[in-house]
Amino acid sequence: MSDTTQMLKGILDGCLLAIIKEGEIYGYELAAKLESYGFRSLSEGTIYPLLLRMQKEGLISATLRKSTAGPKRKYYTLTEKGDQELELFIGRWEQVSSSVDNILNKKGDMKNGLKGV
Repeated sequence: MSDTTQMLKGILDGCLLAIIKEGEIYGYELAAKLESYGFRSLSEGTIYPLLLRMQKEGLISATLRKSTAGPKRKYYTLTEKGDQELELFIGRWEQVSSSVDNILNKKGDMKNGLKGV
């Protein structure tokens, strides 16, 4: 596993939820969209297990549909629970990214560090 993939491990769920919230999407299209946002090192083999887990957790739902180019495709949509989890992720991300930015840019002090981590 690459260093980047390891670093993204906890972030990728939130990114997937955010993309799925934009509208119904199938796996390959999701991988292509991630790549268009700069996630070049991710394979479908990384994405599909996450989608399966999120589906089992009730964060997303999946529907099989006919494809014009081959076998049926599984389309993913966000559930209400997934939407709530995305909002929690956004709040956590804002806190963590702000704290990391402060460290990298040498702003703030230790009192303003990560709370609840």
